Amino acid sequence: MGFAAALLSGALMSIQGVFNTQVTKQTSVWVASGWVQLTAFAACVAIWLCTGRESAAGLFQVSPRYLLTGGILGALITYTVIRSMGSLGPAKAALLIVVTQIIVAYVIELLGLFGVEKASFAWNKLLGAVIAVAGIVLFER
Repeated sequence: MGFAAALLSGALMSIQGVFNTQVTKQTSVWVASGWVQLTAFAACVAIWLCTGRESAAGLFQVSPRYLLTGGILGALITYTVIRSMGSLGPAKAALLIVVTQIIVAYVIELLGLFGVEKASFAWNKLLGAVIAVAGIVLFER
């Protein structure tokens, strides 16, 4: 299930990036980003109303508090995806975004940052990241 969800996530992120870039061309980057966040909030509320309705009061118990900045990060992600797709094109932007995600995620695991269980170093994962970067170089040619 996780594998399928990851594939779907990647596809949806690419499509969303293209949609948001096109909306930006007709409005502005912050109007487009705001619309994305507003409609995402509305979708979350609607889905929450149709599902378990866990208490939102749990947000006040989240620790450490910096974990609650995901929405701010989401706005910055939307902005940077729009800008990168607008200037690099969808394929090149997505490639750079995904490779950066892989490298940063591996560093987070290696260092055990943000409450993630610390992972031991593995040469095959480093080699995979190097191959991904080499793919960017090949893609550029």
